[in-house]
Amino acid sequence: MIKELYRMSKPIVFVTGNAKKLEEFVAILGKNFPREITSKSIDLPEYQGASIDNICTSKCRAAADLVKGPVIVEDTCLCFNAMKGLPGPYIKWFLEKIGPEGLHQMLHGWEDKTAEAVCTFAYSTGEPGEPVLLFQGRTQGTIVSPRGTRDFGWDCCFQPLDSDKTYAELPKEVKNQISHRGKALQKLKDHFLKDVEH
Repeated sequence: MIKELYRMSKPIVFVTGNAKKLEEFVAILGKNFPREITSKSIDLPEYQGASIDNICTSKCRAAADLVKGPVIVEDTCLCFNAMKGLPGPYIKWFLEKIGPEGLHQMLHGWEDKTAEAVCTFAYSTGEPGEPVLLFQGRTQGTIVSPRGTRDFGWDCCFQPLDSDKTYAELPKEVKNQISHRGKALQKLKDHFLKDVEH
């Protein structure tokens, strides 16, 4: 019991070097999250593989080893249906090399412009042998010619289904309600609030 209380009192380190991700993370979690969150930029190995879950779990374990305590890591994928899920977890490099216009151009020869945005948060208590917990959110959409602000990755070329605006054109609070990150964070939040209630 004392060990559990000690663990609960330790802040959870959200591992990210992306200021925009941190801003969204804090906004979506809101004021009533029961644990203290700090953030730290750590250069983690870029794991590869077909499975999003495996990549996230490996990343989380590596972060927990470095932090020596509770951590949350995030992995975001953008999966083009015409390309059977690519670029997927490699979206970061595609975006760096070709930008949002290039992502749109990649689907030029395809009739199917639909895509799925996937966000996975992985949590570890930092205790050896404890399982890594995964919380995943998915949003369906279409890849369009970039519109809106350019301050957050591929937001300007992803238009969620049932919306006539890209992520970048939507007010932040609206985007956070429907986004892949918002859905994944809601699951994570529910998990921690449920822990507090018991």
